[in-house]
Amino acid sequence: MKSNKIGIMGGTFDPIHIGHLIIAEESRVNFDLDKIIFVPTGEPPHKNLKNVTSAKHRYEMTLLSIMHNPYFYISDIEIKREGLTYTIDTIKYFKKRYPKSEIFFIIGADSLINIDKWKNSEELLRESKFIVAKRVGIEYSLLEERINEINDKYSKIVFSVTTPYIDISSTDIRKRVKNGENIKYYLPLDVEAYIKKNRLYR
Repeated sequence: MKSNKIGIMGGTFDPIHIGHLIIAEESRVNFDLDKIIFVPTGEPPHKNLKNVTSAKHRYEMTLLSIMHNPYFYISDIEIKREGLTYTIDTIKYFKKRYPKSEIFFIIGADSLINIDKWKNSEELLRESKFIVAKRVGIEYSLLEERINEINDKYSKIVFSVTTPYIDISSTDIRKRVKNGENIKYYLPLDVEAYIKKNRLYR
C-alpha cells in the first residue's frame, strides 16, 4: 500500500501571498505529496505580537487563498494553542494524528540555515523530514553544505525544491497597503478583497 505523504506549511501568513502558494504547490508536485496542510502560527516566539495581525484574520486569509486547490488544507492547531507556539510541538501533533503518514515540513532556505536556533532543534530534525525551498539571497553552496551536514547526521531527511524567484514578501505587501500602492496579483484576489473589506494594514 502506498504511503501517505503530508506536507506541513507553517508561517505567520500576514498576509499569505502567491510566493507561499507556489512553494507549497511545487513541493506537492515534486515530492508527490497527498496533501499540504497550512498552519498559521499562533504566538510565534521570534516575532513581536504587537506587529502581527490577529490570528483570526490570518486564518481567514489563508483559508481564502487555498479554497480552490483540492490538495490544500488548513489547521488551527497553533492558533488554539495557548502561549508561545513551537514547531516541534506541531510536528508531534501531526505525527500522532497521522501515524501511518510521512510528514514533510516545508521551510525556506534561511530557516534551514538557522534551524539550530529553533526549540529542541535536534529532536525536530529526528521527528520530521524537510523540504527546503531555495531562495535568492542565500548562497546555494552554503545551503548545500548545510543540507549535506544535516543529511549525514540524520540519514537524508532534507530535500530541496527549486521554485521560480518571485520577489514578494508579506512585509512589502503590508507597506504597499499602508502607502495606498497596488497589490493586485501579489496575492489571491479573494485575499486582496478581504484586506480591503477589513481595512487591514492601514
